[in-house]
Amino acid sequence: MNRIAVIGAGTMGNGISHTFAQKGYKVALIDNSKENLDKGMSTIVKNLDRMIAKEKITLEEKSATLGNIKPFTSLSEGIKNAEFVIEAATENLESKLNIFKEIDRLTSDDVIIATNTSSISITKIASVTSKPEKVIGMHFMNPVPIMKLVEIIKGYSTSDETTELVMEMSKKLGKVPTEVNDYPGFIANRILMPMINEAIYSLYESVAGVEEIDTVMKLGMAHPMGPLQLADFIGLDVCLSILNVMYDGFKNPKYAACPLLVNMVTAGKLGVKSKEGFYDYSENRKAEIVSAQFL
Repeated sequence: MNRIAVIGAGTMGNGISHTFAQKGYKVALIDNSKENLDKGMSTIVKNLDRMIAKEKITLEEKSATLGNIKPFTSLSEGIKNAEFVIEAATENLESKLNIFKEIDRLTSDDVIIATNTSSISITKIASVTSKPEKVIGMHFMNPVPIMKLVEIIKGYSTSDETTELVMEMSKKLGKVPTEVNDYPGFIANRILMPMINEAIYSLYESVAGVEEIDTVMKLGMAHPMGPLQLADFIGLDVCLSILNVMYDGFKNPKYAACPLLVNMVTAGKLGVKSKEGFYDYSENRKAEIVSAQFL
């Protein structure tokens, strides 16, 4: 499988495209918004330039990577030659189901369809397709070009053959694939999101301030980034969505989102993407420090 289609040019989609293209795959990057495509391609260029500055890649490798990516605003045009499709659209069940219905209609039975969802049931997504054995979760971590982990999530009907192929593909990307089963939040977010939520509760209940909470976790627990800064980086709306999925799935109050998180998302304070969350990112330099610290 050398021809890859990535649906969604946002943070995860452009990072996934960058990663595949850098390893020599031919990538169709698809988004129905020309503005999002342009922004996604610009991000890829900036990240490649940072890697050149740190002598991780050469100028020739940058050119080859960009040459392997072709943007499309048409889903049918973008995936018509794809051998492998990865959906990296917004973390919304209805949206994903609609996209998967279209992918299923436009692709042959031998095409594997992966989703980068961080919490939504693979089994539920696969249920709207005619080939659930070919549907799998491929949850990359952010920033995708740097982070090694990929959670490989088997749905109820995902075949062993599909799982093995995706595990091998992940290794070819230089990643470390870890197979998990299809339960709300999988492993990464089932453990991470309650920690972030508890950090937000600690702020909400005035146990400590933002910087104090993050300092304790960075210096005391050897975390590279504090939980509140990490929440800003992930996107507070995404954190809330994942917590809601887990709460609905488990019916356990420990997954109930902190009221402060709910209010911040309602007010549009989403973290880095909105220039304001638990920290102030109104200056471009500040936002870039968070985005580039792994690059």
